[in-house]
Order: sequence, then C-alpha cells, then structure tokens
Amino acid sequence: MLQKVNLDEDVQEEGRGNLLRPAYYWELLKRRKYYFAIPFVAVALIGSALAFIWPPTYSSEGKILVQSQLIPTELVHPTVTSAAQERIQVIEQKLMTRDNMIAIIDKFQLFPEKRNLMSVTQLVELMKKKTTIAAINNQLSFARRSDNPTIVFTVGFEDSDPAVAARVANELVTRILHEDIKDRTNRASDTTKFLGREVERLQAAIDAKIAQAKGGQLAPSSTGTTDPLTQLRADYLQKSAIYSEKHPIMKALKRQIDAAEKMARPASSSSDDLASLQAQQDAIQKSLEAATAKYSAAQLGEALEKNQQSEKLEVLEQPAVPQEPIKPNRPKLLAMSFLLAFAAGGGLTVLLEFFDTTIRRTADIYGIVDSALVVQVPYIVTEIEKRRIQRRKKLLIVAAVLAVLVALVVAYFMVTQLDLIIAKARVGLFR
Repeated sequence: MLQKVNLDEDVQEEGRGNLLRPAYYWELLKRRKYYFAIPFVAVALIGSALAFIWPPTYSSEGKILVQSQLIPTELVHPTVTSAAQERIQVIEQKLMTRDNMIAIIDKFQLFPEKRNLMSVTQLVELMKKKTTIAAINNQLSFARRSDNPTIVFTVGFEDSDPAVAARVANELVTRILHEDIKDRTNRASDTTKFLGREVERLQAAIDAKIAQAKGGQLAPSSTGTTDPLTQLRADYLQKSAIYSEKHPIMKALKRQIDAAEKMARPASSSSDDLASLQAQQDAIQKSLEAATAKYSAAQLGEALEKNQQSEKLEVLEQPAVPQEPIKPNRPKLLAMSFLLAFAAGGGLTVLLEFFDTTIRRTADIYGIVDSALVVQVPYIVTEIEKRRIQRRKKLLIVAAVLAVLVALVVAYFMVTQLDLIIAKARVGLFR
C-alpha cells in the first residue's frame, strides 16, 4: 500500500539529524526493548549482588605524637639529634621487615583462609599492604617553627574482623614505641662508650709523655738513685696484688711502663727534646679536656634518654575497635552498577542499530539511492479507500442525526420539569 510522505519535511529532519530528535530514541527503545532490558537487568542484578555480598573491611588507627624534650635544650643537649621525620622512616623500615611481619601474622593468626593458598612472601606483602603508617601534614598550631617540628602520625591496620584490626594496630603502636626507645638509648650508650674510650686513650698518651719527660730529666746521679722505670715497675707489682689487670689503673701503669721502656735513653737529653715533649703534652691535655667535656655531656644525654625525658613518642589516641567499615561503599557501588547496566543496555542497542540496514524512514532512502532518482508521486486513492470514506461519511451522518434526536428528547423532558419548578415557585409551595 502506498503511503503519503512529505519529502521536504523529511529532508529537513535529515539535515538536523536523528540524534537531535527525542522521538528517535523513543522509537529505538520500543524497537529494541529486549536488547536493552536483558543486559540492563543482568548487569544491575550482578552489581547489586556484589555490592551486598562484598565482605566489609574495618580499619583501626592510632595517633602518635612526637613530643619535644621536657628539659630545655639550653641546659641539657640531647645525644640523638636526628629529625623526627627521619626517625619515623627508619622505624617504619625496621617495623616492615620480613621477620616482624611474620611474627605479627603468627601471633594473631592472620589470614587463616589464605595461608594454604599463598606463600610466606605473599602473606608478608599482604600484611604490608594492610598496614598504614602516615604522617599528618597539618602542623600543630602551637608548634614552634624549627627544623624538627612537632608532628603527629597515624598507625593503622585493615581487616575483615574489627576486633582483629584493633589488636594488630595496638601491637604495631607498641612495637613502634619500643623500637624508638631502644634506638635512642642505644645511640646514646654508643656515644658515651666511644667518648669514654677516647678519654682513656688521651689520658694514657699524657701519662706516657709525663713518663718520657721524667726519664729525660731524672738521670741517676749515683748508683743508689731510683730509676723511674724501676719505680713504675715496683708500683705495678704492688698494685697488682689489689687490682686486676683489666682495672683502669693497672692499664694506665702498663701503658706508662711500655712508654718508659721505649723512650729510655741516656740521661743527657737536650732542652729541645724537653720543650717538644712539653708542647705535645699541652696539646694532648687540651684534647683531653675537650673530650672529657663531651664525655660528661654524653653521660647526661644518656641519662636523659634512659629516663625518657628527651624527645619521645607519645600515644595520643589508642587504636579502638571500629564500628563502621571503611569499604565497600555500597551506595556508590549500587549507583555504579546501574550506570554500568544502562551503559551495557544502551551500548548494545546502539550497536545493533548501527549495523541494522533496514529502511524505516524516508531519510534512509537517500543513503542507498541517488536523490535525483527520488521524485514526488501524488497520492493515489483506490476504490476500496473511496468506499471506506463513503461509509465513514454515512456513519457520521447517521450518528449526527441520532445525536440531534437524543438532544431534542432530553431537552423536551428537561424543559417540562423546568416549567413545573417555575410554576411551583410562583405559587409559593417552596416557602
């Protein structure tokens, strides 16, 4: 059957494009409703199921403050002077070692369902991934502007069980505090021991120079005069009955005897040698005094660290059992699921429409036929259509006549009722 079309209007629609017509999308949706509905429902159901069955993950975090030294640094200088950020990074690297991670995993029996499926290295990497140590960038308002500002950092752990997350986070905080105290105390002790050995070495050097000077000045005037080396040996034998060989006094005497034996020479020493020895002795004495001052400061710094009165880590907020999971974000997952479902259904519908070559609009003809071959043909009315039009006209006439008759009948009865009502009103029946 022929259909009447308006080519001029169709050409205008083609000019502005079907993508700008809302009716085009409605027709497309009605035609491809099943291709849109099936992927949409499938993806939406799968996404919704995943959003609700995804196991929750809880995170427990504690806050640690790097507290400055309690005693003013002008009175007692600390032995450990490294920046707090540097020490935190060092502690983090020590905490994240393989042995510490394995120890924590075994202590709390973490990842029981994955132990048979993952190697030890993979478990350690999973433990590191769930552990977070991060500094809070916001500097405290009361902190002084310095190279080592007061900072706060968080220590946390993630797990599907909130109680386990809290216990592991507390263990991490405890290990960090213990490691910081241990590291600072060891540094202070090592510094004190080093300076103590340096003081002993300089003291022994001065004793040797004194013995050498005495050996050059005290030449025996007679056979009965006591030799300094002999005197030192006698003192050593006398004190060996009281002290052990490892005692500092015995070590000093031993060094003096060795120096006196090496430097022993005839009594005719020149004054130049004595002046040189005196200058060396004075230089060593100055070094000894400086080393002794440093040694005393190191002892104070060590006492400061052992009494925990220097810069230290303090727990501001203890890790607690979390009440709400940090992930997954179920509303967000649901929204993403429906967006993905819409994209899947719409994408399949548009893809099928793109590859469909069926002619549905007059504009589609211009894609396969030259516009010069398309001409406007007048609409031809057939005999069947003429008889159908005549029947419609007759039916309309009959319906109009019947409607007029019904209206007259109704008007007649309605007018009679109105006359009665008016007459009754006049005689006052309704008063």
